Amino acid sequence: MALFKKRTVGKPGEWFYCLEHKKVEEGPECPAKDRFGPYASREEAQHAMETARERNLEWENDPRWHDATAGSPSDDD
Repeated sequence: MALFKKRTVGKPGEWFYCLEHKKVEEGPECPAKDRFGPYASREEAQHAMETARERNLEWENDPRWHDATAGSPSDDD
């Protein structure tokens, strides 16, 4: 068992958005489960939540991501 946790070191110029602290970070300061990224610029990381909202709307409205509704004919018939 390891005595010390290995800290993930980011590459210079990689930007992340921390979901827990709601701030932009250069390099991964917080755990991967708490961040979006990497982004190429600080500005891109600052808009991470807006980008996520836009993508979610696109996916919610994409017919390829919706299952057939109950009672509708399936392709198996």
